[in-house]
Amino acid sequence: MRIIPAIDIIEGKCVRLSKGDYSTKKVYNENPLEVAKAYEAHGITYLHLVDLDGAKSRHIVNHKILEAISQKTNLKVDFGGGLKSDEDLKIAFDSGASQVTGGSIAVKDSQTFLGWLQNYGPERIILGADADNELVAISGWQEASEEQLIPFVKRYQKKGIQYVICTDISKDGMLEGPSFDLYTKLLKQTAVVKTEITSSGVQDKEVPGIKLIASGGISDIGELPQLQRMGCEGVIIGKAIYEDKISLKQLEQYIIGQ
Repeated sequence: MRIIPAIDIIEGKCVRLSKGDYSTKKVYNENPLEVAKAYEAHGITYLHLVDLDGAKSRHIVNHKILEAISQKTNLKVDFGGGLKSDEDLKIAFDSGASQVTGGSIAVKDSQTFLGWLQNYGPERIILGADADNELVAISGWQEASEEQLIPFVKRYQKKGIQYVICTDISKDGMLEGPSFDLYTKLLKQTAVVKTEITSSGVQDKEVPGIKLIASGGISDIGELPQLQRMGCEGVIIGKAIYEDKISLKQLEQYIIGQ
């Protein structure tokens, strides 16, 4: 399971919100590159970079920070927030993103989003499926849609999406543990049947049909093995690192021990 620390950006600074509420903004560091280098120094190879200004403005804003991190570290960055057009996407990839996450656009403009999937491939396009009470939220979580989470994910799964980031908004930034039940349900309902030939004969086995990246509520290193056993492909950790609930040394040891 990939360990993916998060850096959320407002006005060029590392911040965290609670439940996506911009009024709860807390600045943790004014130098995102410094934070990214600290992650890399502890054996971390992936980063989730969110342009919260972009999410609110509905176009990419903090691509220069993405560019600096991509040029001055070896981190593989997935970038999201405000990606609404082909030009936004081009800027993100030109600035060094390895992957991009599309959430609101997948709800509001599926034709453009599916064009990205076709042009760049499923390895580079992540579906952002963030939900409150299993309803997909959009526009930096400032707006609710009528999209039910699981049918939404399954629809894009049929179109070729592999990577899905799912945040239970009620858990985000609360340090009360991730949404295990939701992830179990999502993995179960998107599973595919794989036929295996074993010494005892032919067997059908359910395997994960999507690469699910859990996000929101992570509060303790002990939650990671449970997410891994469930079949999560990755986990995004944000506030727990800033608040010293999980140390970078613990994450380094966990990565080595996998």
